[in-house]
Amino acid sequence: MLETRWYFIRHAPVNNPEDRIYGASNPPADVSDLRSFEILAQRLPVNAVSVTSHLLRTHQTLESIENSGLKIKKPVIDKRLGEQDFGDWAGKTYDEAQKLFGESYNQFWLAPVSEKPPNGESFLEVLERVQTCVRELTLKFKGEDIICVAHGGPIRAAIALALGLNGDQAMSFSIDNLSTTIIDYIHPENGFHGGWRVGGTNLPSV
Repeated sequence: MLETRWYFIRHAPVNNPEDRIYGASNPPADVSDLRSFEILAQRLPVNAVSVTSHLLRTHQTLESIENSGLKIKKPVIDKRLGEQDFGDWAGKTYDEAQKLFGESYNQFWLAPVSEKPPNGESFLEVLERVQTCVRELTLKFKGEDIICVAHGGPIRAAIALALGLNGDQAMSFSIDNLSTTIIDYIHPENGFHGGWRVGGTNLPSV
């Protein structure tokens, strides 16, 4: 059977001592955890296709893995793999957002899958764009290994695609920084319609 194998890595952590909402904004990653990058470089497949979102922290994470000894192909950058856009909340603490946006802020947390921040996007929209992207790249790189450095929301969206989950179910998965989630797609052949298989989620890098 022909398989396309996805290795999703959540980017390295962002220094955020004030716990500000950053989502689709572009702060840098803290790539000082050299041991974790060394372990990832040893575990991940050599000469795989590499994919990142357009955000700096995914590029820095992939570069740090490569600098630790992993040989990869030139990365494909796809904006559809970016983190959820929190719109007007970006850059604010959760307390600041609650004070500024009041009822709409409270309403969001009652239904965080379908609601969206002002000028932002909902998790349902994240699901749609990420799953479209994953399907397309699975066919484009049919039978290859794909290392994808992305974000917590998009990795949950990929899990939802593989397991047929709705947004609320997908949100229940923990996705830690520098963790690995492994998802395979077995391509159709000889009467088999094709299907997804999950090898593991939130696997630690240490």
